[in-house]
Amino acid sequence: MKVYFYGEPQLLSNLEEAIALYFEDAPRKKFVYQIQFTDFFLQYRILNAKILAQRIGLNPTLLSQCIRGVKPLSTEQGLRIVQGIQQIGRELSGVSFG
Repeated sequence: MKVYFYGEPQLLSNLEEAIALYFEDAPRKKFVYQIQFTDFFLQYRILNAKILAQRIGLNPTLLSQCIRGVKPLSTEQGLRIVQGIQQIGRELSGVSFG
């Protein structure tokens, strides 16, 4: 089941709980949460689009235009962006301070 999510993290938690209660007697299903591209950058403003673009070898102006919905995002560009964000996530999840 795909769930399109546009909101605060607490809403996601509430949604998961509501779905679990609704399907209480049904077999457990895995849910896939998807967010629209432009909404992602609104939700995660901590990500600097210009620096992300430079890191993944994408023109920063083009990425900005895609985020604002001015230019369409190609499949290849979308894949590069997702892979770049996922790489940053892996790096951050391994951080520890001594």
